[in-house]
Amino acid sequence: MNEEVMKKIGMEMSIRMGLTMSLCLSVVGNLSSGHFSIFGVITGFLVSLVISLIIGFLIPVGKVNAAVGRKLGLEKGKMKTRCVESLISDLIYTPVITLVMVSLAYNVVMRQSGGRAQLSFLPMYLHSLIICFIAGYIIIFIVTDLHLKQIMKRYA
Repeated sequence: MNEEVMKKIGMEMSIRMGLTMSLCLSVVGNLSSGHFSIFGVITGFLVSLVISLIIGFLIPVGKVNAAVGRKLGLEKGKMKTRCVESLISDLIYTPVITLVMVSLAYNVVMRQSGGRAQLSFLPMYLHSLIICFIAGYIIIFIVTDLHLKQIMKRYA
């Protein structure tokens, strides 16, 4: 495949993964907060979608995965390769998305309580990060191949 087609595939993959990660992590984060709301999911989805698209367009995850794969001697399509690639994507997306989402939630709660809420940001972030990191890894592991296969059918 030529470079132009590879760029199109990468761009579409970034958009699909951004949509998927944003939706899933918004739901997971909202559920794990103990205060589920549709407004929270929608707001979280929109904010994290913007963040994930920015990440996807700034960081060529496919190229990063390929470089790490070469360095570690990984073979395309093998389970070990998929595990490592999922971890890399998770490390790129999840901490930033989670930081933005927790910051948003923290600021809303503090504003609504007039600053009297008994919350500490760091424990709130770390708790959410652990949950979202695990969920993100599973989601990435499952959907990356599905998205890529669908995209490749069009360009094959």
